[in-house]
Amino acid sequence: MKWSDLAQERCSVARSVAVIGDRWTLMILRDCFLGIRRFEDFERRLGISRSIIAERLKTLTDEGVLRREAYQDRPVRHEYRLTDKGLALQPVMMAIVHWGDVHYAGDEGPPLIHRHKACGCDFTPVQTCSACGGAVTARDVEVRGAV
Repeated sequence: MKWSDLAQERCSVARSVAVIGDRWTLMILRDCFLGIRRFEDFERRLGISRSIIAERLKTLTDEGVLRREAYQDRPVRHEYRLTDKGLALQPVMMAIVHWGDVHYAGDEGPPLIHRHKACGCDFTPVQTCSACGGAVTARDVEVRGAV
């Protein structure tokens, strides 16, 4: 299977990976969730070529994950903000962060601690069932439908 064919696959994972499955795209999304919005700030934080950043931002914008907003007129400069579609990636990003914290943080512990604004407590993400509210792990799931 070619990378360019993923978006046409019947599989939701393949279609999602076609948009967000690239390492630099995930790093740009990480930065977006940390409040980074401007091209130069992505460039400074990531240390990668301008063309890679521009290509990934264009894809995310074309796919409706980010939107461009002008913040300066002369010359025109834009910042990139998460759309509702982009904000819906928050559980995905939190799952990746949690996995990295558990398996790669080392003796120093996680580099960032996440706090729930509503209650003020630090937390770790937990997947729950939308019907009963119970915790869901990999062993608690079965799949129905075409595979």
